[in-house]
Amino acid sequence: MNQLFPLSVRSLVTAATVAAAALTAQAQDLSGNVEAGKSKAEMCIGCHGIPGYQNSFPEIHKVPMISGQSEKYISASLAAYKKGDRKHPTMRGIAASLSDQDMADLAAFYASHADKTAAETPRTASVEVAALIEKGACASCHGVNFSKPIDPSYPKLGGQHADYLFVALKSYTVEGNNVVGRSNGIMAGIAKQYSPAEMRAIAKYLASLDGELKVVPQSRFR
Repeated sequence: MNQLFPLSVRSLVTAATVAAAALTAQAQDLSGNVEAGKSKAEMCIGCHGIPGYQNSFPEIHKVPMISGQSEKYISASLAAYKKGDRKHPTMRGIAASLSDQDMADLAAFYASHADKTAAETPRTASVEVAALIEKGACASCHGVNFSKPIDPSYPKLGGQHADYLFVALKSYTVEGNNVVGRSNGIMAGIAKQYSPAEMRAIAKYLASLDGELKVVPQSRFR
């Protein structure tokens, strides 16, 4: 690893691992209940329960697939929206209404939808995209197949919608905006290395992988 990645990127990865361990430790005393989460998901299914549903903020993109993500990642994401580290008016409004137990229950519900395992070895990226991924040390945190992150508070990326991945990656580069952006020093340092075109190329590759995420349509939308 020392030969593959610049010192600055290796330092970011190390810091990210430490930070994730702290977040995981904080959440260990909360256990989510799948059935309770199912009853609390009414506010979620209007976007995350419709295949292909698009969000128009901050630009048009498909809402992320969250069924099959890990409990720790979903809980951490909701907590970040509630705190304001992730800026999105709708998601912050929803997260602000949730208790820590609500978040744990919702996380357990969506994580329970996991029913497939991504291949250990993903399809080969182009030379250009492989270089971009190596530059950001992406596999060091998200796993070599981008579906087995080194810490469960990190997202699975394989198979996620390309347009969402692009918007999410770009949001880490936004500064001084009260309604758009994500406050994460680790990801900001990595994302700022890329041009928008490079972000799109990375997102397109990750979306093409056979991942573990999906949309589980609710009965009212079938």
